[in-house]
Amino acid sequence: MSRPAIQPEIDVTRARRETPGAERVLHFNNAGAALTPTPVLEALYGHLRAEAEMGGYEAADAAAPQHLRAYEAIAELLGCETEEIALVENATRAWDMAFYAMPFNSGDRILTGEAAYVSNYLAYLHVARATGAVVEVVPSDADGQISLEALRTELRRQPVALVGLTHVPTNGGLVNPAEEVGKLTREAGVPFLLDACQSAGQWPLNVDALGCDMLSVTGRKYLRGPRGTGFLYVRKGMIERLDPPFLDMRAASWTARNEYEIHPTARRFENWESYVAGQIALGVAVDYALEWGIEPIRKRVVHLATTLRSALSEMPGVQVRDIGRQKCGIVTFTVDGREPSDLQNELSARGVNVSVTERSSSRIDMEARNLQSMVRASVHYYNTEDEVARFVSEVAALSH
Repeated sequence: MSRPAIQPEIDVTRARRETPGAERVLHFNNAGAALTPTPVLEALYGHLRAEAEMGGYEAADAAAPQHLRAYEAIAELLGCETEEIALVENATRAWDMAFYAMPFNSGDRILTGEAAYVSNYLAYLHVARATGAVVEVVPSDADGQISLEALRTELRRQPVALVGLTHVPTNGGLVNPAEEVGKLTREAGVPFLLDACQSAGQWPLNVDALGCDMLSVTGRKYLRGPRGTGFLYVRKGMIERLDPPFLDMRAASWTARNEYEIHPTARRFENWESYVAGQIALGVAVDYALEWGIEPIRKRVVHLATTLRSALSEMPGVQVRDIGRQKCGIVTFTVDGREPSDLQNELSARGVNVSVTERSSSRIDMEARNLQSMVRASVHYYNTEDEVARFVSEVAALSH
């Protein structure tokens, strides 16, 4: 599929024109679910109409090239091969399909960081309880990112079965040093599973540079795809080492009464019945992001987030809570004497979308920083400097 050249800078006027919701709401909840652009909506609606008019199976057959394009676009996004991509329902399902496919035994060490996301950590605990594997948290360094020195020490101290890392946590702007982690895991010969749920679409993700063996992503966040879509990357040499936690006729072939063969590619992590319209639209969303260019998107998002952090940090009674050497488009803060959930509701009444990040979503990090909850404002490239100024004004009005 031919695509226009990458834009050196973001044309915000065009981006907003192609975002139906942009003029209806001030949307700073892109880390929850971004506003969907028109080309993605058209792809989604178009396939749903085809299903209604000609039948679901028939529509899928007719749209096979567009469905295939989703794999090709994602492979381009990650710098990998289409055979290394599985289309699934969401980032958690992608992460679980890789994690639960690994053969853990009693005493196996699973290393993760303090920014671990709740669903991932629950899976660690679940497997540890079932197998006797051990979950160990690598401490953060003085900047709040995973300590590379501590990780290096742990990788050398005893054998490690897996390093699992959250690239960008749910509760702040931190960007963990995934490439450096990948270098350490490759040197140690340890599998590396990267949760890129919050970074895909706002941060470059080349799997060779990252050094990850597995990577999970959702469609609805910074990629601006439909809800109920996601994908899993598994490095070709890793695929055959993973035994999927369950199989169906998409993941395997029934070759004889008592025999079956698991699909040799990452399709072994898919299931037969899937959200075809959503997956086609996800491919369009990835192509749309690639057209803008991930690096121009990153620059724009970082610029807006930095402007927002700076303005909020100057406000009396407002505490910006982001940590890390590198920061992305997620900005978290608290206001003295105000509950984050109350602020969220009051901002919503004023036509402003944010979310609240709770301790239960990233318990280890939040406990370490003695935080219960924070307001999370997450910007995207279609947001404007005027929206940042308005947001700061709204927060100021609610802070007194």
